[in-house]
Amino acid sequence: MKRRQTQPVHTPSATYRLQFNRLFTFEAARNVIEYLDELGIGDVYASPFLMARPGSLSGYDVTDHSRLNPELGDEGSFSEFSSELQRRGMGLMADIVPNHMCVTDPSNAWWWDVLENGPSSPFARYFDIDWRPPKEELTNKVLLPVLGDQYGRVLENQEIQVVFSQGQFQVALYDKPLPLAPHTWTMILEPALVQLRDKLDPSEQNVAELESILSSLSHLPGRTETGEVQVRERQREKDTAKRRLSGLVVASPEAREAIGDALREINGRRGDPHSFDRLERLLESQAYRLSFWRVAMDEINYRRFFDINDLAAIRPEDAEVFAAVHALIFDLVKRGHISGLRVDHPDGLFEPEKYFRYLQDACRAQTARPNGNGTGKLNSAGWTFYVVAEKILMRGEPLRASWAIEGATGYEFLNLANGLFVDRTKEKAFQLLYRRFTGWSGRFEDLANDSKRLILQVAMSSELNVLARKLDRISEQHRWSRDFTLESLRDALREVIAAFPVYRTYARSEDKELEPEDRRQVMTAISEAKKRNAAINQSVFDFIQSVLLMENPEGLDDSQRAERRTFVMRFQQLSAPVMAKGLEDTAFYRYYPLASLNEVGGSPDRFGVSASAFHRRNLLRAETWPNGMNASSTHDTKRSEDVRARINVLSEMPRDWYRAIRKWSEMNRQWKTRMEDVDVPDANEEYLLYQTLVGTWPLRGMGAEEHAVYVGRIQAYMQKALHEAKTHSSWISPNAAYDKSVDDFVAHALDPSKENAFLDDFRLFQGPIARAGMWNSLSQLMLKIASPGVPDFYQGDELWSFHLVDPDNRQPVDFEIRKQMLAGLRNEAGGDPAELVRRLMSNPCDGGIKLYITSRALRFRKDHRDLFAEGAYAPLASEGSRANHVVAFARTHGGKTALTLAGRFFLRLRNSHGSPSGDQVWGNTAAVLPRKAWASSFRDVVTGQKIEPEDHGDRRTLPLAKVFSHCPVALLFSGDG
Repeated sequence: MKRRQTQPVHTPSATYRLQFNRLFTFEAARNVIEYLDELGIGDVYASPFLMARPGSLSGYDVTDHSRLNPELGDEGSFSEFSSELQRRGMGLMADIVPNHMCVTDPSNAWWWDVLENGPSSPFARYFDIDWRPPKEELTNKVLLPVLGDQYGRVLENQEIQVVFSQGQFQVALYDKPLPLAPHTWTMILEPALVQLRDKLDPSEQNVAELESILSSLSHLPGRTETGEVQVRERQREKDTAKRRLSGLVVASPEAREAIGDALREINGRRGDPHSFDRLERLLESQAYRLSFWRVAMDEINYRRFFDINDLAAIRPEDAEVFAAVHALIFDLVKRGHISGLRVDHPDGLFEPEKYFRYLQDACRAQTARPNGNGTGKLNSAGWTFYVVAEKILMRGEPLRASWAIEGATGYEFLNLANGLFVDRTKEKAFQLLYRRFTGWSGRFEDLANDSKRLILQVAMSSELNVLARKLDRISEQHRWSRDFTLESLRDALREVIAAFPVYRTYARSEDKELEPEDRRQVMTAISEAKKRNAAINQSVFDFIQSVLLMENPEGLDDSQRAERRTFVMRFQQLSAPVMAKGLEDTAFYRYYPLASLNEVGGSPDRFGVSASAFHRRNLLRAETWPNGMNASSTHDTKRSEDVRARINVLSEMPRDWYRAIRKWSEMNRQWKTRMEDVDVPDANEEYLLYQTLVGTWPLRGMGAEEHAVYVGRIQAYMQKALHEAKTHSSWISPNAAYDKSVDDFVAHALDPSKENAFLDDFRLFQGPIARAGMWNSLSQLMLKIASPGVPDFYQGDELWSFHLVDPDNRQPVDFEIRKQMLAGLRNEAGGDPAELVRRLMSNPCDGGIKLYITSRALRFRKDHRDLFAEGAYAPLASEGSRANHVVAFARTHGGKTALTLAGRFFLRLRNSHGSPSGDQVWGNTAAVLPRKAWASSFRDVVTGQKIEPEDHGDRRTLPLAKVFSHCPVALLFSGDG
């Protein structure tokens, strides 16, 4: 099915992700634009650059959607950055965050107003807050799980204090302030007034002023009054009271002293528990309830981004919220600064399809083109704005054709291309060695189900409870379901979510029934939940299925049907984060026979991808989503493309790998610790460590300081892996002794200061793998650039980059060395590019060969945009003794042909120590040209060499010994039609 009927106003030829933070500003980005242009990049793909929590390294913790992040620069420096892009004909794709906001910093004025005014805040509707939770004490309050210990201990330890700052009273909690509701200031000001009357004549002006301020505060509309008039009055009068009180404190030393004494009294005295009673009453009068952070798991009453308490979900489905969240972004679109948008986590949205439609309508209004009749009226019909969605697709799941986007951010391509370099014939051998080494005996699908259930029981039990209570109320609507108990519904609901095969379904608010794809996913989940829970009354699952499928019984009124539809929409918003936290952030850290498969959108139990499957998917992408992104590394990947490329080599050598890890385990046994009858690290964690070392070990020798940095990186990664796995330690309940033992094990195993048999043997083993991994990377690179879609590059990865999951992949990039290298390569290529490639391949460790191929291929793509944007895709068959070692395809358009050929399985080519090129390696292997790609000769974009096909009558072939005479990838071009 051909989906696209419109054409984007602008489509990038290639994108390059830049991570903005206080260490990499708009000015720093402007200074690398010339380099990116020379590299062949079309658009800068920027991380979020709106106001974020101070010190943020990611930008996803936005606190103010109406401002640029001042840590990145001001509007002037942003404009200079944007102008430089435009001067070079390059675009800017902005990463926007419509799902959530950081709520731990006062720069989030919306949240601070909610904390100050509760439901009466004009911004209360901006956030997804349950003001009527089951716990009565939380009625019309927000639970704030921000305390490091039990509330009473923190209070009596004087870690919660009231202060007067900038004309208002605030709670000082650790290093952060919290607002105090103005009407509760009377609990401080009334004792201050008594003292002031004792010091001054009661008729004195300052006494009267304080009396008047107290009177105005006591008459403020209550925080539960949400009428428009009352809300405006409350906002107006409280601000007036703040100004008057600020003026009084400045004008009257006596008032200032009285308020100071009142504060000292209410803040209590350590060792005197009763002295904190008034402070406790003051805190209990607020629109929020302070609590120990662990309470969030069961009682939090605002929807979060995943299970992160600091990130509160917002409601862009509300028109007012949508406008406020996107106002600055749309202004930047209108002024020509932004040419594309990447939408973060659309699965968290209430209704993604509607959101994307609103987004396109708003962008179209900003970019509409004038009619040619000179009337000045806007006409944007047939045009769309370039929008991509960070949507994670499970195996076999299609991207929604109804979404007004150009595609996803590229994880499906990443896993597809990565799988090409995994030897599928060795799957059983790998499963066997993994079981033998680690003792694993289960199935991955069971582990994934258990991991999602764990998330629902621990990290997101509050969200499950809220959903279960909604379902319980629905069950009371009809006599067929009224006997289901809340507990039975919660248990069954947990099992259905745990069994859900995709992140979510996409029922819409106006739907009366589910679309076939969504219906299939629901029924699959129900069937799986029933099979796993034979002891649970099956009729409970049938009831949940009927609700999720919108199969309403007769006799329901409109409000009851609406309640059921709302439940389905909320269910969708929960299943997605449970999948993400359960699969990506739990199961992926527990099971990893080949860790390169444990990638976002991937599956560890899918051992490799055939060339034919790769071609089928590319043909489908060319037909349906030709402008989607092709990624290989992102800010969210578990491992960089070069790390995965190395680990993939292990799939070619299961016997050698098993012998090596058995030997290494014996060598390092002395460094293990015994804790409660468990070796630390356990065999599974040790197995992950060895894979991680194979994937990340530097290509060149390390000095003492560099080695220490490397060891620190591996220790930090292993700590993250331990905590995400939640087996022996976790973020919620860290096991300090276990964590330290793993740290010590890594330090001893990698200690270079003494004779270390493990390190000597490891280096010897890892060398050939590193070499073969480089060739894998080059092949993956070429496939990414030439396949249907927009190739995306993560900052710095144009050279070899062996980083792990964040924060390891957020390290600063040395752009100066990249600029110098690229300039030198371009100068050399002006002479004899084939000789340059030969030199770079002979000494590839500096990454020059990767940088050179990247720049040559990207610049060629940029010069032939129509060939790659609209060109037909045709797989190339191969024949000969090494036929399985090459993946090739043709792109054809308007008389132009580009052939992409990429080698693979280089270790099995038995030439990993030397060049993967030439007659000895490729022998009689040839690629067969389809008739539409026939040409008399081709020019290799990389080497500049002329390649002539061999004519066999009704067949033409390309001998790979010639094509790969210099390096194991080629991009051949013919423009003779």
